[in-house]
Amino acid sequence: MAMTGMDIYKHLPKENCKECGLPTCLAFAMQVAAKQKALTDCPRLSEEAKAAFSESSAPPMKLVHFGPAGGGLDIGQETVMFRHEEKFYHAPALAVKIPASLDDEKARAKMDQINGAVFTRIGEEIGTGMAAVEIEGLSADAAAARVSALAQGSRVPFVLLGTDPQAMAAAVGAVADSKPLIYRATEANAEAFIKVAAEAQCPLAASAGSLGKLADLAQAAKDAGVADVVLSFDGRTPAETIRDITTARRAALKKNFRVLGFPAMVDATSDDPIRETVLASTFVCKYAGIILINGVDGSELIPLLTAVQNIYTDPQVPNTVEATLCEVGAVSDSSPVMFTTNFSLTYFSVEGEVERSKVPTYICVVETEGLGVLNAYAGDKISPEKIVKTIEAQGVAGKVKHRKLIIPGLLPSFRAEIEDTSEWEVMIGPEQATGIPRYLAETWK
Repeated sequence: MAMTGMDIYKHLPKENCKECGLPTCLAFAMQVAAKQKALTDCPRLSEEAKAAFSESSAPPMKLVHFGPAGGGLDIGQETVMFRHEEKFYHAPALAVKIPASLDDEKARAKMDQINGAVFTRIGEEIGTGMAAVEIEGLSADAAAARVSALAQGSRVPFVLLGTDPQAMAAAVGAVADSKPLIYRATEANAEAFIKVAAEAQCPLAASAGSLGKLADLAQAAKDAGVADVVLSFDGRTPAETIRDITTARRAALKKNFRVLGFPAMVDATSDDPIRETVLASTFVCKYAGIILINGVDGSELIPLLTAVQNIYTDPQVPNTVEATLCEVGAVSDSSPVMFTTNFSLTYFSVEGEVERSKVPTYICVVETEGLGVLNAYAGDKISPEKIVKTIEAQGVAGKVKHRKLIIPGLLPSFRAEIEDTSEWEVMIGPEQATGIPRYLAETWK
């Protein structure tokens, strides 16, 4: 059971020093119990108290790290069932499979594709997170050679897929410093795979026929010295998998059942790319920390990565860009001028369409506390007065010889006041960013 505020308070120094930022130790204890403060925020906590807290205060879901120290990626340590309750912290990694059946040249080519699968969306780089290297059917020497060769220059950590303990031990040994994920311990090979993971101090994926057996397997791995476990599920039976992952997560977060307090991974591979994309996107939404897929084409990856990016943001903190004058293309004193808000998605949508138009343009970004056009208008975060002051502060008049300002088609009511209070003639632009290229080509003069 999670410790209550009074349980925590009993171990605090009770000096009410206020160094934690709260007026009393009792208030601090209540904040820790509510997961609003960390115990380490108490600067006077004794070593004895830290020891007493260590197990009870640890997050109910384990943080698991892959890759070398100082790099790689983390999954797990989530604290809520639903994003709106707080936020999700560690985005799932897409692990693209490299089949053992590929020859060395084709395997290297796919590894290069995985390395190169990086895209930019709303100013953020998104891409594949892991390479799932299959060693099934390879000898120990061949498995080690394959993994070692692919590791050269890889930007992502590995999942190693196989059932033979000897081949797995050899493959892990070839890249042990990069902490690959061993996939996977089952009821049939558990003892041997747990031994490999414990000796190499690498994370281990565990799979079983039921949650009860999976909990037993995870506990056996933990007892043997495997610190990092990942719960593995077959995503090709989506209804059952969603049920099991949700049950495991709820048991960990709500009941503090630590035997299931590990992140999950799902095998969503399919010969049909569309089905694979649908399955993988389902488990982006429903709690997978790693999603195993075959596809490396952008038509599959971009929708999945977009879903990851959208869900794994803080719903309480809008994504913003700097409110400044931006130049798109080789602007001149005759380039059009338009404005938009500093909400990232709005700005980058506008910027992308301006780039597509091939018309060099000034974009005046107005501070709206990260709200889009209509939300900013509804929330009184944007006004004609604010737009005029922003244009003046950014020195737009000194950049162009004309005085024409393109405003979003969603704000036509701003036209009269902008023209009455400034030297700018207002042109009503398109309501949607997708209309910008045609507008600049046909209407702007």
